[in-house]
Amino acid sequence: MAAREPKIPYYEQVANTLIEQLEAGTAPWQKPWEPGTINLPHNPVSGTRYKGSNAMWLEMQGRGDPRWMTYKQAQGVGAQVRRGEKGTLVQYWKFNDQVPVKDERGKPVKDAEGNKVYRSVQLDKPKVFSAVVFNAEQIEGLPTLEVKPPNWDRHERAESVLQASGVEIRHDQADRAFYRPATDRIHLPPKGQFDSADKYLATALHELAHASGHPKRLDRDLAHPFGSEGYAKEELRAEIASLMIGDQLGIGHDPGQHAAYVKSWVKVLKEDPREILRASRDADKITAYVMDLEKELAPSTIEKLPQVERQSTPDVARKALAEARRTLKGPTASDRER
Repeated sequence: MAAREPKIPYYEQVANTLIEQLEAGTAPWQKPWEPGTINLPHNPVSGTRYKGSNAMWLEMQGRGDPRWMTYKQAQGVGAQVRRGEKGTLVQYWKFNDQVPVKDERGKPVKDAEGNKVYRSVQLDKPKVFSAVVFNAEQIEGLPTLEVKPPNWDRHERAESVLQASGVEIRHDQADRAFYRPATDRIHLPPKGQFDSADKYLATALHELAHASGHPKRLDRDLAHPFGSEGYAKEELRAEIASLMIGDQLGIGHDPGQHAAYVKSWVKVLKEDPREILRASRDADKITAYVMDLEKELAPSTIEKLPQVERQSTPDVARKALAEARRTLKGPTASDRER
């Protein structure tokens, strides 16, 4: 089914709904999720895990089933969207294109098998593609959603990610958890003070999301004092990323202390609705970087998720991972406290 461009831009629809949910305390990352229960939106037909603002937008629809697909995809698997059901718009941005490599005479370069060789080029202006998808709850003829219990190896996987990051963790706080950019260290309370191993790991990975912004990793600006707009923007990125990481590792999500940020988030989104797109895109990079740490350390421990494609790692994450092997003095910046 072809998607028509809405009268209200997509990013404004997402931002407006998110503002309402933030004020009500029902945004996706404001809610606690038990281990194995997040299951963010995915397309079981194409094998795609929705990312960025699309993942948040579909999650904000409040459906109990994480499966989404187009009208034609539903028909293709022998199912049917119920009459009168309204679809949900998603958008995709293409920032690069593949063009054929040419030699000095202007002729296409071919490989040993005679196939054209292509290279990636950045587009001057990103191309935007839209689609309308329907939730499994709106479709008849689909198999019942299979709910799997939490994986027992989720703690080992999460610990492996923290170890592979190379970020030092000190358990020297009474009741605070934060990342300090100047020393490139994460500070947490002792493990025994957490209600469960999942909550401890969720908190540690949240701080690792902040640590990914260090110059030797993904290089985000972390030099913002607590209470500032820049601080709130970074926290928004870390929260979205934490939800996605918790989904992929199966440890759930601990919302932490959101009261201090809600007003700032609402203010930022009202002034610039496009910020949700930028924040979601950065959260994707954080998630890819963190999950790539697991792949680098122990590929055999990665959970295989049937019919759902794991997020590809952007070049920036790969390069940052290589750079993380080098030593670099941390910048002077405020602590990133949860």
